[in-house]
Amino acid sequence: MRVIAVTGASSGIGRAIARAFGARGDTVALIARGRDGLDAAAEELREAGGTPLVYPLDVADRDAVDACADDLVLRTGQLDVWVNDAMVSVLGPAWSLSTGELDRVTRVNYFGAVWGTLAALRHMRAHSRGTIIQIGSLLSYRSIPMQSAYCASKAALRAFTDSLRSELHDEKSGVNLCHLLVPAVNTPQFDVIRNKFAGHAHPMGGVIYQPEVIAKAALWVADHPLRELAIGPMTLAGMFGQALLPGRLDRSLGKNARTAQVTRELPKPSLDNLLAPLPGDRGAHGSFDDEARSSSVQLWARMNAKVLTAGALAAAAALLWWRRRA
Repeated sequence: MRVIAVTGASSGIGRAIARAFGARGDTVALIARGRDGLDAAAEELREAGGTPLVYPLDVADRDAVDACADDLVLRTGQLDVWVNDAMVSVLGPAWSLSTGELDRVTRVNYFGAVWGTLAALRHMRAHSRGTIIQIGSLLSYRSIPMQSAYCASKAALRAFTDSLRSELHDEKSGVNLCHLLVPAVNTPQFDVIRNKFAGHAHPMGGVIYQPEVIAKAALWVADHPLRELAIGPMTLAGMFGQALLPGRLDRSLGKNARTAQVTRELPKPSLDNLLAPLPGDRGAHGSFDDEARSSSVQLWARMNAKVLTAGALAAAAALLWWRRRA
């Protein structure tokens, strides 16, 4: 049995990750602002076979995050995995963002993950073991229009993680830092995002995945830590495109991103969760189940790379043997 902490655990990717760890019998600290979602997540976790510990707090509050980590270790005696997933966002042109909106996105997405990372490290470094998983994004490498604050926060988290990883290497620490590059995912964020456009927010990308795909990746890197894991072919394509043709991407995204991120097929929600949680439980899935995929061949291949490589080598050896006998 392991002890896992998941921020943003009340909905979306965090909810799916917490449930997946719970299904393995782990103790999971559920960290988020919304009590309704946390209580529902805790019940799901119990039904899955795990042990939930509920911590209603705002990850932008460093003292609260520190106290959470200390209490978790005091109650369980260990901390094996910390997952930073909590996020908020604002959909709109950069010049439309207020000081408060920019500040809030940065405090939750960037500082919230930094506070979680440092709180976990205070306990993990002492034993030179443990894994911290940053739920990042393709957008940390290739920003898109209309989400400048979110993209900036994810890029900042990637830079912080890279710097810290080098420091841990120099210390010869056994603590692992894993960065997941997440594609478009069908989560409730699009129902609660602060949206300055007329239509309902919509995930941008040719392929949308269910949050359980990301949960599967998180469980895998918890067992097989690695530096960075890109999820989905569009994530890889975006990274290569940014490296090879950034100017073309600038023009293409500028032309299409506004319309690609809204839909008029759903009514626009009247409330958002930027400054405070909304009442009710929204679960892991958003409003786009009919568009989302429940698996990724690319992720499966990456998770089974050793087996596939061994199979390819065996096939090549068998082919060579057959040709020599022919």
